[in-house]
Amino acid sequence: MDKLVWEQDFTDGKTDLQSWNIRLGNDLLDNEGNAIFPGWGNGEQQFYTDHPDNLSFGEDGLQLCAHRETVEQEGRSFAYTSARLDTRDHFSYCYGRLVVRAKLPVGQGIWPAVWLLPQEQAYGLWPASGEIDILEAKGRLPRQIAGTLHYGPDHEHKVVEEFTYELESGTVNEFREYTLDWQPGIMRWLVDGYCFAERELVQGIMPFDKPFYLLLNLAVGGWYDNVEVDHSALPAVMTVSGIRLYQSEEHM
Repeated sequence: MDKLVWEQDFTDGKTDLQSWNIRLGNDLLDNEGNAIFPGWGNGEQQFYTDHPDNLSFGEDGLQLCAHRETVEQEGRSFAYTSARLDTRDHFSYCYGRLVVRAKLPVGQGIWPAVWLLPQEQAYGLWPASGEIDILEAKGRLPRQIAGTLHYGPDHEHKVVEEFTYELESGTVNEFREYTLDWQPGIMRWLVDGYCFAERELVQGIMPFDKPFYLLLNLAVGGWYDNVEVDHSALPAVMTVSGIRLYQSEEHM
């Protein structure tokens, strides 16, 4: 029987962000904090802040809010602000069932994501040590979600395995439970308890046997869905009400 080993209940008025790093700016950073790629490596157009307008608690949970707002920074201009946070150096895990209850915004050019990156880059720089996308959504497709694995020896030989699913009813703009069931040898993606994808993990080829940390972000624009941003969709709010990790005793 799996046990609840980590929980973030953002609706109880008590959970804070001590387990989280709030990321700022528009640049992807290296391990030393140096900027290496603008747009977070994905052509994203937003500037992340820690302002209450972008990151706050509401009665339904933690709110990441994207606004149409101009930011001037070191000779660069950004038309949008939003929020991004992660648990690097605070919380990471290897194997278990991670459940995220979230309500996602819709609208063309809006890109919410819940994902994992390696705590230690044991197999080398991205993508060699892997990336696990629990959930991504293209705001212009409000009934579609995707889970993705990224790996491979280097950028030139990267492997991207994306599994998409269209909701049978409703949209992502309703609270749903998104689950990653990550076990030795297999990865499964679920929404509201329904498994829409699974992938066998090949030892020695796929790097998914080390601890990963959790990221939440709400991007505007970017290459994932390279379309013009619909300004009428802003402000856009991604709400996360809770996160739970269940593990078997052998993986705790």
